[in-house]
Amino acid sequence: MAEKKCPECPKCLPGWLVQFGDLMSLLLTFFILLLSMAVMDKKKVEEYFDIMKKAMGFIDASTDIQTQSEKYSTETSNSSDDDTDSNDESMEETMQQVAELVNEMNDISTIETEQIQLEKGQNEFILDIPSTIMFEEGQYEIKNPNSKRFIAKVARVIRTMPQSFNIEIIGHTASTGLKSASIPRDNWDMSALRSISVVKELIKNRIDPSSLKVAAYSSYQPRSELASDNRRVEMRFFADDTANDILSEESFFDRLE
Repeated sequence: MAEKKCPECPKCLPGWLVQFGDLMSLLLTFFILLLSMAVMDKKKVEEYFDIMKKAMGFIDASTDIQTQSEKYSTETSNSSDDDTDSNDESMEETMQQVAELVNEMNDISTIETEQIQLEKGQNEFILDIPSTIMFEEGQYEIKNPNSKRFIAKVARVIRTMPQSFNIEIIGHTASTGLKSASIPRDNWDMSALRSISVVKELIKNRIDPSSLKVAAYSSYQPRSELASDNRRVEMRFFADDTANDILSEESFFDRLE
């Protein structure tokens, strides 16, 4: 009896399988093209992320999405209000301490035009210091011992301030038409160098340089028609508002639209 032989397998794949593979590739390309042209639904995407968080244990599965969203909004609002109140209290406390130093410095000066002024603004206060208190005529270096002691006392107050506060030193001059071949060459140089001198004195008294800013306006922001009023250095204390969470202002998915 003859043995049955197994039929030989075809050497090549059937033709329909190649066409089927091409069809699947075209379908995949088609769906990728559709996805690239699709507009994301912000609500659905957020729901998807919430579902994923629940599945991974970040959110209690028994809590619905709306409750979680309301809870997060309430916590964020309360935290923001607490931070604002804390900054306001710190600002008031700091201003009171600086005001005591200003009164002490003004008692030393017998000239009415050489009085330091303390001005309060929104989330800031400014010390307006006449140049004659800090500097000698035509000079930009601080040599007066009383001025150095005043800056040292101000620095002591600054070291107790929260890190969210910054200090800007602003130099002003009168329109005297200063021209010189050496530094300071003009009023721009004079106002800038005087600001830098105050900043360096603050740094000597252990103030963090990253919290200090320097500005100079020469004679282009006069306070009055009197030259003595315009020769001044301002110390501006203000809260840093750049630390706000960008997500509270604009959602990432809003920027995609």
